[in-house]
Amino acid sequence: MPSPFLSVVIPAFNEESRIASTLQQALGYLSRQSYTWEVLVADDGSIDDTPKLVSGLSEVHGEGRLRHLRLPHGGKGWAVRQGMLQAQGEHRFMCDADLSMSIDQLERFLPPVAGEYDVAAGSRTMPGARRIGEPARRRVTAKAFSLLVRTLAPCGVEDTQCGFKCFRASAAQRLFSLQKLDGFAFDVELLYLARKLGLRTIEVPIDWHHSPESKVRVVRDSVRMGRDLLRVRWGYMRGRYGNALSR
Repeated sequence: MPSPFLSVVIPAFNEESRIASTLQQALGYLSRQSYTWEVLVADDGSIDDTPKLVSGLSEVHGEGRLRHLRLPHGGKGWAVRQGMLQAQGEHRFMCDADLSMSIDQLERFLPPVAGEYDVAAGSRTMPGARRIGEPARRRVTAKAFSLLVRTLAPCGVEDTQCGFKCFRASAAQRLFSLQKLDGFAFDVELLYLARKLGLRTIEVPIDWHHSPESKVRVVRDSVRMGRDLLRVRWGYMRGRYGNALSR
C-alpha cells in the first residue's frame, strides 16, 4: 500500500474524558479532505477507559485509518517518538489530545499553505497567533522557560512547547531516531537537533485555547524541563548524539 499523505499522531495518557471527542473531531475533518491519511493514538500505558474508547472508534472507522498503539508508560516524549516512528505518512503531525488548537487549522502546517519545510512548529507567540483563556501565571512561566531555552539549547523557535508540530517523513525519521528525552522537554531536544542538522524549520501561528484540564503542572514540570535542557546541552557537548549531527 502507498504511504498516506498525512499521519496524525496523538499521544494519550488517561484521556477518557476527552479522547473520543478529539478523535471524532479529527476524523470528521480528515474525512472531508482529498488527501490520504491515518491517525495514530500513541497510548502511553493508560489505565482508564482510554484504550476501550480508542479501540471502539478504530473498529468503526477501520484500523487502517485509526491505529491504536498500546505502549508501556514512558512519558509524553516516549509516546510521541513511538507514534512518529511507526507512522507512514509523508507528513507527520503531532497533535495534543486536548485539541487546544482547532483541527481545521491543520492546513496551515501542510503544503501548499506552509510552503517548503522539514519541521513546522506551531506558535502561540508570533504575529497572527492568539492565546485564548491562558492564566497569567502560566504565560509568565512560559516566557521564563523560553529565556532558559535560548540560553541552554537555542533552536531558533520562540514557542518550543506548543503541542502541534508537523514533520516531513525524512526529518521525522532522523530526529525521532536521535531523541533521548521522554518527558515534556523533548520538543526542545527535537528543535535543537533540527537546527544542528540544518533542517528547514518554520513557525506557524495558531489560535490556541487553554484547557482547564491541562496536565501541565507549572512549577513541577518547569523544574523537570529545566533539568532536561541541561541534559540536552550536556549530551550534545559530550557527543551523546553520536556522529549523526555531522552527516
